[in-house]
Amino acid sequence: MTNSETLKRVTAADVARALGISRATVGFVLNNTPGQTISPATRERVLAEAKRLGYRPHTAARALRSGQSRIVLLILPDWPMDYSMRTHLDEASLVLDRAGYSLVTMTPHPGGQAQPLWETLRPDVVLGMAPLPRKTVSEIRASGVQHVIAAVLEDQSEAADDGLRYVEGPRLQVEHLLERGRTTLAFAGSADPRIADLVRTRRALAGRTLVERTGEGFAADADIDPTNAARTVEAWLAQGVDAVVAYNDDIAALVAGAVLRSGHTVPGDVAVIGHDDSPLASLFVPSLTSVRVDTAGLGRYVAELALSAVTDAPEPEAGPETEAQLVVRESTGAQ
Repeated sequence: MTNSETLKRVTAADVARALGISRATVGFVLNNTPGQTISPATRERVLAEAKRLGYRPHTAARALRSGQSRIVLLILPDWPMDYSMRTHLDEASLVLDRAGYSLVTMTPHPGGQAQPLWETLRPDVVLGMAPLPRKTVSEIRASGVQHVIAAVLEDQSEAADDGLRYVEGPRLQVEHLLERGRTTLAFAGSADPRIADLVRTRRALAGRTLVERTGEGFAADADIDPTNAARTVEAWLAQGVDAVVAYNDDIAALVAGAVLRSGHTVPGDVAVIGHDDSPLASLFVPSLTSVRVDTAGLGRYVAELALSAVTDAPEPEAGPETEAQLVVRESTGAQ
């Protein structure tokens, strides 16, 4: 057998030829066409022979016939693929796969020349992980996509909200440190330009909570990376900072490490709290207090939202998966 014969797609015509029955009959069985009087014995023969030959339906042709591609396209912002994002996408993909749908992701880039996937894949649903510009939403609808689930930005320059809805996390971070008796707080953001909007959102929420509780804002505030962590933390210690609200667990680990290398203690001299409750939080020494959001639950919610748009399933209601929970560990004085 030649390579071309080996790689040739098995068609319904091949199944019909092998069984000596009409192509139409095979097509009715493989497409599960309603209203046809085909005996159970013939149906079983067709399905068995299709399986033996390795027949797989042609996705594009099936989509044209049914009007469905069984693809859900998730548009991602240009964020790092961190632990919480991976967990979110893994769970959404699993839920959709069980329902017979495929999850495809794409990240549009400014000035990008590639043809958008909503034009090439003809997805049944397009989801926006973060708000999309109104122009983009209009283009998606104009391409023929019937179901678009996304918040709309009127202006691309407008700051994006946290698409995973972590709005309660910064409040919990600040309140926990105040309850621990800390009085001089700093905010440690991420210097990664891809998540500048998310950092700005969490910084604003944490600062608002601090002002509401104490009447004063952060004593210090900076974006942290490995190149500036040591000198920034040294300056904060000189200012009397006794607690740090970190954008996420990676930043919390940078801050805590810098405090320890300076000869100070965590949490004795400085309490540090992270966000996302990634595996790093429990592995770091001292272990990091953090904020947990059920990213797997959010993935299920997003998948169920997409399925409700194309099936008879009811639209899911947001439940506990959208609620932030404090996980107290050593870095703030576990009790």
